[in-house]
Amino acid sequence: MKSNSLFIILQRMRIPFLVIIVTYTISIIGLILIEGVDKNGDPYHMGIFDAFYFVTYTATTIGFGETPFDFTYSQRIWVTVTIYITVLGWFYAIGSLVALLRDKLFIQELQRAKFGRQVNNLKDKFIIILGYNQITSEIIKKTLENGIRTVVIEKDRNKINHLILENFTPTVPVLFSENYNLDALEFAGIKKYNCKAIVSLFEDDALNLKIALTSKLLNKHVRIAAKSTTVNHTENLKDLDVEIIANPFSIISSEVNMALSAPNLFKLEKWLYKIDNLSASLPMFPQGKYIICGYGRMGRKIYEKLKANNIESELVEINRNEINNFSQDEMSHITFGNADDKQMLTDIGITDAVAIIAATNNDTTNLSVLATAKKLNPDIMTIVRENEMEDFSIFKNANINHIFMPSKILINKTANALINPLVDKFLRLIIKKDEQWASKVVRRLVEDINEDPLIMEVYIKSKYTPEIADYLEKGNKITLDILVTSLHNKEQRNNVVPLLLQREGEILLLPIFEHNLKIGDKILLACDEHAKSDIEYICQNANEFHYALTGEEKRTFFKGKNK
Repeated sequence: MKSNSLFIILQRMRIPFLVIIVTYTISIIGLILIEGVDKNGDPYHMGIFDAFYFVTYTATTIGFGETPFDFTYSQRIWVTVTIYITVLGWFYAIGSLVALLRDKLFIQELQRAKFGRQVNNLKDKFIIILGYNQITSEIIKKTLENGIRTVVIEKDRNKINHLILENFTPTVPVLFSENYNLDALEFAGIKKYNCKAIVSLFEDDALNLKIALTSKLLNKHVRIAAKSTTVNHTENLKDLDVEIIANPFSIISSEVNMALSAPNLFKLEKWLYKIDNLSASLPMFPQGKYIICGYGRMGRKIYEKLKANNIESELVEINRNEINNFSQDEMSHITFGNADDKQMLTDIGITDAVAIIAATNNDTTNLSVLATAKKLNPDIMTIVRENEMEDFSIFKNANINHIFMPSKILINKTANALINPLVDKFLRLIIKKDEQWASKVVRRLVEDINEDPLIMEVYIKSKYTPEIADYLEKGNKITLDILVTSLHNKEQRNNVVPLLLQREGEILLLPIFEHNLKIGDKILLACDEHAKSDIEYICQNANEFHYALTGEEKRTFFKGKNK
């Protein structure tokens, strides 16, 4: 039998209950057997109800007096004995009850039962987040803002208390569990029809892989967002059909690559992540020698991209124990020592380097490295890895050219993929494009819409676009162009740029307006506020859809009168 609150109550309170029952029984039997006298002086024996009633208020020390008649001395002696045994019995029971209410296991089971009720009452779509920290807290905020409920499983009670103090609206149910195992996932609602995703962003890649495997066994349709920092684990996750794989170091190296070879692609990415708009200056990285300080997971990924762009690199690493993990090519460029050592930086050519990248997992070391580099070469471009998420960032006030924060990258990647899955697919596809393609897209978005277009996903399905779906189900044809129609004047077009169309696994970038729509199509659009409103009306309102389709106001009839 599984532990639950009712079972714990019965287990812990059975002896106190028995003590009360035994003391009441003895007291009642004594009062029934001892002979008393009525108001006329005739002998009588107290009934069961009268005896129970008297013992009840006597044992609880309320004291209403002798009833139904004045007691004899024999009865009073017995009542004296009754008071002692019943009051002591109650004290023991109350003490046991207080101890139970303070029992950690009992409190845990009450919280578990409450969590179960909250999950069962969830009717909106929700995601399950494993572990609560600064990263997952930001993901919760973003998903709640977009109407996606969240459920959290956490094994640290202090973190659970922090989550509760955040006072999220609507409430975020949280389950205490020492293991992120099958039972915990099932209790958190992974098998529910409205559970849309599992988020596992632990530092332990093996744990993320295990959770992904367990989740797919419980619900093969659930989406999984998992962190991976190695190629091997990434491939294993792909084999499990994990949809969202977040490797912050790969993303950072990809951004460096885009800044070097296709800065407009980098601009598109920052716009889609709502970090910047399309009129922001291009994130240019200079050509020349780069120095990478801290040759760990991030440093290695960046080195690969620099090498692919034929850029000279010098590597600095303090840990000599990693020497066996380096290739011959890496060994020819690496220097072991403290990256903030002036003499060492001078020896590897800091004075003629165009950029220095501080990529260690220690923020203090990174700041020290850049400060030393600036003294030796004031014109050098500084790039840094910021590890800690703080409300006040020293890095922002240190005049650093580019700051990469793995934590924020994880937040942007994961939240964006959960809220706007088509945007995530669009980003994965455009990385393969060149600067010429990206510059044309940026120019088209700015000219056709504005410098900060809205993003909108349209799913051609009766649940989301009933009017369009109904029209198509009747065998009619309709093109993407209908979503661009202005409801103020059919002859005019709204500011809309189609970015992506997904149909049965096939994805088309920048589809043309003449493209025929089909049931099940998923479309990613960039538009302004006015166009977004019109698209929503066209998809869901019969009158507006009829106008967009024909240019005529739809006539309705009420009580036989044409209006």
